[in-house]
Amino acid sequence: MVLLQPDPFLNELTSMFEHSTEKGSVWVTLKRSSLKSKVQRNKMKTAGEPLDYRCLIRATNGKKTISTSVGAKDHQKFQASYATILKAHMTALKKRERKDKKKAADATTNKKDGESSKKRPKKV
Repeated sequence: MVLLQPDPFLNELTSMFEHSTEKGSVWVTLKRSSLKSKVQRNKMKTAGEPLDYRCLIRATNGKKTISTSVGAKDHQKFQASYATILKAHMTALKKRERKDKKKAADATTNKKDGESSKKRPKKV
């Protein structure tokens, strides 16, 4: 898996979304990473050097996997571009089925009436 720069990553992500419009899915994962091995991180901690954490973003459609790493200073720009891509390609989602408000109100009143009509045994 090769680490792409953020702009080519967003271009590849757009093409992944376009290929999966009819059938398929795209999974995107984000996680904190320092992009250093555990040994290097431990050496930096003991030396007192600050660790530079980045955001590792991976996307896959099951066949192809792409990834990029975004630093703190580029985070706002990347998130804005990523949000634009997501909004543009979330058109295939199904609408939520909503119940009629009258039916929902009747169902709740029936439950309340049913509970109050039950008699509780008296304590002696």
